[in-house]
Amino acid sequence: MTTSSKTVSSSQPWLHQRGEVIQEFGTVKQFPIGLSYEARMYSCQRLNKVLADTQILYGLYKKHHWLMRGATFYQLHLVLDKHAGEQLELVDTIAERVQSLGGVAVGDPRHVAEITSIPRPPNGVEEVPAMLSRLLEAHETILIEAHDAAARAGELGDDGTNDLLVSQVIRTGELQAWFLAEHLVDTPLVRA
Repeated sequence: MTTSSKTVSSSQPWLHQRGEVIQEFGTVKQFPIGLSYEARMYSCQRLNKVLADTQILYGLYKKHHWLMRGATFYQLHLVLDKHAGEQLELVDTIAERVQSLGGVAVGDPRHVAEITSIPRPPNGVEEVPAMLSRLLEAHETILIEAHDAAARAGELGDDGTNDLLVSQVIRTGELQAWFLAEHLVDTPLVRA
């Protein structure tokens, strides 16, 4: 707003704005990071798959954390919340890697649901072993994808993506899967 030759500022936000899409999902822009277009495109595609699955795993952890039942409620409630926090950190790290490669990270939950390979759980509460098994299966899905993607990214010279997948996604996933699997061992809580 201009009055005479002065500009008058306003504290009123400009609401209901819409803009043009300036980069389509599934594309990469050129960044001077020493990687070919092909390597960056491949890594972004694979990372977005792992990112979508990791976002779903995070959601499963939170759901099961809230719905936990039984004699080991407290311990599982705490461990599932801890694992959820670690998965949320991975979500951010993976998304930032996609962006640093010049890609567009999948972020909209509806888009995530289209990309993920992790089956949707029932809306209600399952028995505790079923919830833990569901989490283990989701981990395995991500781990299989991450191992394959890391190997191929390494072959393409994308050491950063390989390192992220191996040192963070795979190591975190394997450790969390171990903790969950040990809760499914048929060992009585008390011996008579």
